[in-house]
Amino acid sequence: MSKKVITLCYRKIIDFTNTSPWDKFVHEDSFAEFKMQAQFYNQEKQCTTFAEMLLNVPDAEKLHFLVSASITGYLRQLNGIIPDVLDNLGRRFLTFENFKFEIINSDINEPEKHKVAINFFSKPLVWHDTIDNLLLVSQFKATKEEEVLTNLFQVQPFVSIHAIKNIN
Repeated sequence: MSKKVITLCYRKIIDFTNTSPWDKFVHEDSFAEFKMQAQFYNQEKQCTTFAEMLLNVPDAEKLHFLVSASITGYLRQLNGIIPDVLDNLGRRFLTFENFKFEIINSDINEPEKHKVAINFFSKPLVWHDTIDNLLLVSQFKATKEEEVLTNLFQVQPFVSIHAIKNIN
């Protein structure tokens, strides 16, 4: 019998309206790093927004990667657990291997316009079943255990199935 192994993506958007301390630190530090890194790409001081830099400055796309360095310490604090996504028992259960940081919008003069996204990619999960609007999943292990621990969760906004693979 074939199983489906899925990888989920959770897109966490952070801007000045976020209230959790972790989100605020990510916002503040990524904005400070953006301002610092933008100086190199905007030496004539003609652009103030990230969008203007993307349109007018060669290689400004690298700012996504360069600014991401400012948040790696905060990602380590998560201990490999994706924030905000809970199972039906209210527990965080999704683990991640990879992430992609993205600047959505920013203005070097206005921190309230700074908006970023962190896309978390889960470790592989076995998708066992769909029960009403809930997915029944377990951590993917190559072993042939008879009993596996599962999580039941509702797919919430900003969570999607990123990849799927059939295995035997």
